[in-house]
This record gives sequence, structure tokens and C-alpha cells, in this order.
Amino acid sequence: MGMSAAQARKRAAQCVDELAALYEASVTNLRTALRAYLEHGQAPDQAARAQGAFAYPELRVVYSPDGPPPQVSRSYGKLSSGGVYTTTITHPELFRNYLIEQLELLLVDYDIEVSTGRSGQEIPYSYVLDGAEDLDMRHATPAELARIFPYADLVAVGDELADGDMQPDGLTLPLSLFDAPRTDYSLFRLKHYSGTPFEDVQQFILFTNYHRYVDEFVKWAVDEVQKEDSPYTGLSAAGFVSIDRDTPDAAARINAAPWRKYQMPAYHLKAPGGRGVTLVNIGVGPSNAKTATDHLAVLRPQCWLMIGHCGGLRQSQRLGDYVLAHAYLRDDHVLDQCLPLEIPIPPIAEIQTALQVATGRVSGEGMERVKSRLRTGTVVTKDDRNWELRYSAEARRFNKSRAIAVDMESATIAANGFRMRVPYGTLLCVSDKPLHGEIKLPGAANAFYERSIAEHLRIGLETIAILKTDVVNALHSRKLRAFNEPPFR
Repeated sequence: MGMSAAQARKRAAQCVDELAALYEASVTNLRTALRAYLEHGQAPDQAARAQGAFAYPELRVVYSPDGPPPQVSRSYGKLSSGGVYTTTITHPELFRNYLIEQLELLLVDYDIEVSTGRSGQEIPYSYVLDGAEDLDMRHATPAELARIFPYADLVAVGDELADGDMQPDGLTLPLSLFDAPRTDYSLFRLKHYSGTPFEDVQQFILFTNYHRYVDEFVKWAVDEVQKEDSPYTGLSAAGFVSIDRDTPDAAARINAAPWRKYQMPAYHLKAPGGRGVTLVNIGVGPSNAKTATDHLAVLRPQCWLMIGHCGGLRQSQRLGDYVLAHAYLRDDHVLDQCLPLEIPIPPIAEIQTALQVATGRVSGEGMERVKSRLRTGTVVTKDDRNWELRYSAEARRFNKSRAIAVDMESATIAANGFRMRVPYGTLLCVSDKPLHGEIKLPGAANAFYERSIAEHLRIGLETIAILKTDVVNALHSRKLRAFNEPPFR
């Protein structure tokens, strides 16, 4: 056995303090060296670089058990064998709560040594430019700086570990799924695509494929922030707009922001500890769904849920009915090389239950009546919006799969959740019935949207409320973990 809980938490916090100090020192060194080069043509000191002046900090765990490791039933925070476990860390303050939680679990259950230091991986210069107003980049090209300073080399960035393709070097074992270069790559991609600071992303994420859900979310979130006893501290919106309880004309400011400039605008209803809600409008298609989840995964969210529209495939379905995905027919193709089609994507029981309960609560119809509006089954996710033009072939395939709905994002989000060990779920709303002559027409669509969107969004938010209070520790199912996983969640 290791330390007491109090001792473990103190030691874990101390480690994060050390990581933060090392990281800030490296960032300061890199910015200082960039300024010296840009202003005076002075190249960085190679001896200082060799000693780690620009290096990411490293977290190291040494486990030397005297006998077999203890049996731990949880899905993460455990060591299956002795060895030296390492990972590089970026933005330690952003990940403070996560790092403390993971280290505390290990320190309590195992007799381990935890240490910090400088790694052999340097911080790319492009990642320290954000907010550095004193650096004049007009007279230096990226190619020139890449010859002199560390740069974002894609050779060092990849998902081989998450995909089970990484071979251990025989000296160390991975401590986490994502190291610092991979994490930084995604953090800055998130900012680019979402139009919001990556620091504002919350631990519970909703995806949608229609902007009308954004309008409803903003209206609800502004009301929540402005309540006297609100658990939320503010709303961060696409276009780099942030409002709090005292912001005048908050909704107007958000709606006037340049959110259209961003491919996948995001909205973050912030709460202490990141326990608020993030809504991302990923638009239509599996490519965006993969992009968003690839990058959000490095923040290790508690879960992500898809709430969007779909085509109903059964005659008995009505517009406005709900589809709770229990399985997926993956015809999106964007993950085929990373996650072969023969790999099953299992439902997460806690999320399935929460979605069903939330539907009953929000609709006010009770579970028996909800069953007439909510159908559980297979969802087909296509990469071709005009699949109807191959009606005969596709209809036969849908029939063989027993699918009850078709969309363009849900299987991608679920499959990448499985791949990245992030719990996932899908609740869709039937907006048309393409196999039965009820196609989307402008007038009918507007009436449908008015009726359905507010309720559907509230179901997603109620699901998150259930998960936050009841089963968050059970979300991270062992079915998401391989037999040789890194210790950290």
C-alpha cells in the first residue's frame, strides 16, 4: 500500500507545482530567445538547449513491486506491472485537477516514487507565440525560425499509443495516452476551429449538427449565468466573446460575435473545476466529427454526447420521435484505418440509462409514454449526404442491419470515443423519413424545428445533470480500456 489520501493529495499537488514551474521556465526561455533573435539576430545558446532550456517537463513514476501488483477494479489509476512510467506535460495548470486525481489514485494504492524533471522533447516555438505581443514576427519566416528553434514536427505527433500500434522501447512505459506534443497540437487546433480559448472547454460535451441548437443553448445559458444562485461562472462563446452575470445585453453580444468565421463554433457554460457544459456545432459530416473529437480527447472529458437530427427509417416513426443509439453501422469511413470495422462499438450503460431517464423527465410524459416516442436501435452513419440516389442498394443494406435511423456524425463520435477512451452516447431526433416519402421541405422543416429543438437540447442538458450527480465515477467503463493501458485515464 502507498500513502494516506491526505498525503497522496499533498504530494500530487506538489508534483503539479513542480511541473508548472518547469513549464513556465521553458516558455520564458523560449520567448526570450525568440526576442533576442528577432531583434538582434542572436541565435539561441545550443549548450542551454542541450540542458533542457526549451524542454517540456516530464512526469515519472517508478513502481518496483515486491510481488504481484494489487488487484484494483477501477478502469484507470492502476498499475499492471512494475517499471518506469513517463509522460511529458504541457500547460500543467490547465490539467491540474486531472493530474492530481490520477496521481493521488496511484499514490494511495501503490508504493511508488513520483518525480518531475526536464524531458528530451522541446516546446515548438509556435506554441509560445500566443499572447506574446512583444515578439515582432514580421521580419522572420516560419522556415527560417524552424531552422533555428524547435518546431512542430509531425513525426513526433501521433495516436499510435491510443490505437495500440506503439511498441515499447524497453526502457520506459507510457503514463498517459497523450504526451505534450500531441496535446499541444490539439489545443491550438481547438482554438482555431472553435473560436474559443481551449482553456474554457468543459468536462461534459454536447455535439450538434444544427445551429438552431446553438441559439437555444445560448438563450438557456445566459439565463443560467444571470441567476443569483447560479453554479455557473460565465459563458464563453465562439468569436472569443465571454460574458458573466454582470454583462449587459449578454445575448446580443454573443449573437453579434463573428462566430461564422469558425468551422465548428463552440460555446462553454463554465463551472468551477470545469464541471460545466460545452456545446460544439460540428456541422454536417463525419470529417468534422472526427476532427472535433480527435482534438477534444486530449482534454480527457468525462463524456461526450451527440444530440442532432436524423432520418427515421421505420414507417412507425413520426417526426419529432427520438432515437437512442444502441449500436452503429459505420459507413462513414473516416476511422477505418484507425479502428477497423470489425471492432464493435459497445453502448455505455450509464449514459444509455441517463438519456432515457432524461427524456422522460423533460418531456413530462413518464417512462411508459416515452417508449412510444423513443426507440432504441442501430443508427447508420453515412459519409454521402446523397445516399438516396442509390436508394435500392442502400435500402437493402439498411434493412439487413435492422437500422432505425440514418445520420452523418453519430457513429464517428461514438467510434472515436471508444478509440480515445471517452464515454459516449447518442440521442437523435427524427426530422424526416427518406424511405417513406417524408423528405425535408422548408415549411415543414421550420415547424418541426420549432417544436423539437428546445426539448431535445434540454434532454441533453438533463442527461449531463444526471451523469454529474449520479454515476460520473462509473462512466469510465473497463470496456473502454485495453489490457495494457497507460495508468492515467
